[in-house]
Amino acid sequence: MPSRGDDSLIRDSLISDLRALVGERGILTAASDIEPYLSDWRGLYHGQSPCVLRPADTQQLADAMKLLASRQVAVVPQGGNTSMVGGAMPDESGRQVVLSLARMNRIRDIDPVDMTMVAEAGVILKAAQDAAAEAGCLFPLSLGAEGSATIGGVLSTNAGGNTTVRYGNARELMLGLEVVLPDGQVWNGLRRLRKDNTGYALRQLFVGAEGTLGIITAAVLRLVARPRAREVAFCAVPDLAAALGLFRRFRDRDEASLQAFEYMSGTGVGLVLKHIPGTALPLAEAADHYVLVDLASPRPDAGLRTLIEAVLGEALEAGEVLDAAIAESTAQIQALWRLREEHSESQKLAGASVKNDVSVPVSRVPDLIRLATAAAERLMPGIRAVPFGHMGDGNIHMNFVQPEAMAPAAFLARSHDLMDQVNAVVRSLDGSFSAEHGIGRLKPDMLADWRAGAEFELMQRLKAAIDPAGLMNPGKVFEIPRS
Repeated sequence: MPSRGDDSLIRDSLISDLRALVGERGILTAASDIEPYLSDWRGLYHGQSPCVLRPADTQQLADAMKLLASRQVAVVPQGGNTSMVGGAMPDESGRQVVLSLARMNRIRDIDPVDMTMVAEAGVILKAAQDAAAEAGCLFPLSLGAEGSATIGGVLSTNAGGNTTVRYGNARELMLGLEVVLPDGQVWNGLRRLRKDNTGYALRQLFVGAEGTLGIITAAVLRLVARPRAREVAFCAVPDLAAALGLFRRFRDRDEASLQAFEYMSGTGVGLVLKHIPGTALPLAEAADHYVLVDLASPRPDAGLRTLIEAVLGEALEAGEVLDAAIAESTAQIQALWRLREEHSESQKLAGASVKNDVSVPVSRVPDLIRLATAAAERLMPGIRAVPFGHMGDGNIHMNFVQPEAMAPAAFLARSHDLMDQVNAVVRSLDGSFSAEHGIGRLKPDMLADWRAGAEFELMQRLKAAIDPAGLMNPGKVFEIPRS
């Protein structure tokens, strides 16, 4: 068995050889430089690593991967480090190399006729959105972490976000990929084709695989026509059934214009107003339930103001809406959306929280929120339920904040009990225990349980075929086998 001195020699040799491949700027070894890469956003995981690899291009990465594979060194890819499930964290052994794609941040091409963009994995999502806008197009993937999440990360996790109801998840916005495989081979599948029936759709294997099969280095992204008309409303509704009823009204009137429909509880909005400076309720009175409606169209004469006023007027008469505020400017749109986007940060400031990213059929969202809240309150009186999210696509973040009189550590010790309660409800409603956050380090045991049988075995076979040594992001998606 290697001694501690042997480990140091092996580590030093590895770092020296990696530096020769990627240069001084391509590797971080000082403890102070590595530290930001070793903790996740939620503070759930704190890992160790001998170095952080930062290649400048695909060839440098491929060369480094060949070396790492030959030394049987595991690799943990990391984008913007915004994972909610510890998907980009190394373990505590100090033997896993963190791979940052931050330097691979070029937009290689934008074609406004094809409506495509070729972006490298390290491109920040917001930068991709801005580049598309400059070309007169829209890259519609939008989420709270878009200022730090990267293209490689959102594809590797098949991110959803706010506009899934209209544009789909990241998977639906990707036409082709460039991927470095575990052995250092480069697969160039950067095809801009809408139709390509030539065998297996390999690109889909890597989207949502959380870096366990290979490393996405670039992607062909699908753009859409930019909106020239937009209307946003913040509404108080009497109950969950009314929220769903309002969604149906907008969908049935003009499904093509509905780009987001977000639910928020009174508790959640209250936490935002309490903890986030500069936020304000745009309505005369507080309510127990709110929704945010976002309509957009590429046609400047789409008549969205008439549409939103008509639908809200009908809903007011039917008792489905108590009050509503329609944004009159871009600044007001941003203010209304901030009430939704600051939910995660306000929960963090309010105390310890347990997060459940789940989905059910859209028609069963009210049942999910009602039953999961009741189950959690039975388990822990005084708990604060903060359900919010994408009612229009069935994805609700069924979150809970600690009771005010409870210590954070004691609350977090019951995390899995709370998740079990929520998941029992989700399973009874034919839902999924992970809607858009993925599996990461937090939920591999749930995957084995929920997807047992042929589905789970097929996943394991794919993993074994592409990454037989198990060096790609170990411990994520699949549990590490016990020896």
